[in-house]
Amino acid sequence: MENMVDYGKIERKARGRKLVFHIVTYTLLAVWAVIVLFPFYWMLLTSVKSYGAYNSEYIPKFFTLSPTLQNYADAFTAVSLGRYLANTALFAVATTAIMLVVITLAAFAFARLDFRGKGIVFVLFLSLMMIPNELVVITNFVTVTNLDMRNTFLGLILPSVTSVFYIYLLKENFEQIPDSLYYAAKVDGTSDLKYLLKVMIPMSKPTLITITILKVIECWNSYVWPRLITDDEDYYLVSNGIQEIRENGFGRENIPAMMAAVVVISVPLIILFLIFRKKIMEGVSRGGTKG
Repeated sequence: MENMVDYGKIERKARGRKLVFHIVTYTLLAVWAVIVLFPFYWMLLTSVKSYGAYNSEYIPKFFTLSPTLQNYADAFTAVSLGRYLANTALFAVATTAIMLVVITLAAFAFARLDFRGKGIVFVLFLSLMMIPNELVVITNFVTVTNLDMRNTFLGLILPSVTSVFYIYLLKENFEQIPDSLYYAAKVDGTSDLKYLLKVMIPMSKPTLITITILKVIECWNSYVWPRLITDDEDYYLVSNGIQEIRENGFGRENIPAMMAAVVVISVPLIILFLIFRKKIMEGVSRGGTKG
């Protein structure tokens, strides 16, 4: 009986420690969630405050009793935000589609084909990741300018149609596919291209979906290159649109209208991430695990 009582005390202590651990863990997670989500709340709150109410606040208020949607109308009337959204969608879709073709063929060559110097070429290829982006931007700007492609969609798209990191990620995923499948396909007379389309791409779909989503987000958030290569309003992206509202919106800095524009721009990305977040995690984990 004494041993049973001692065992019960130990079990209760273990449950107590586990409960304390869970309370501390979830408390820290809640605090971290508030820290992460607060900028989004502040952005949404500012977007529904009137211009006068916003500027009359000497001490920022964390709520408003008179929300308004006028800022969203102002965001579209101050500049051609609708056109910028369409331009950005075209830029993101075209860039991502071309990039998927390029990186898929490159990853297949490095993962499956045998050619002289493949290892050295791949190491040199990976070394490109160590070049600062500023140097690449300067080189691309000079090249696009010399080719007279400023203020064109080609000038916006072409410098972004490849990625060393995505090629590496997809190559690692391709190498997880058993070699026996490739040799069996070759025995059946299957070409390399058909094997890629029928076997490797379907088996690597989670990684390809992840790359697609991340590239769309990258294009949607692109700022430096569009600002550098375009000065024609017909080719502005949403990043240019926000800057236009900040600089030229009604001749003053209309922060609530700018926040409304940011909300409009951010909503598609948030929805995209929430829908495909499991695919993103699955694709990254598959790409980073061998064997």
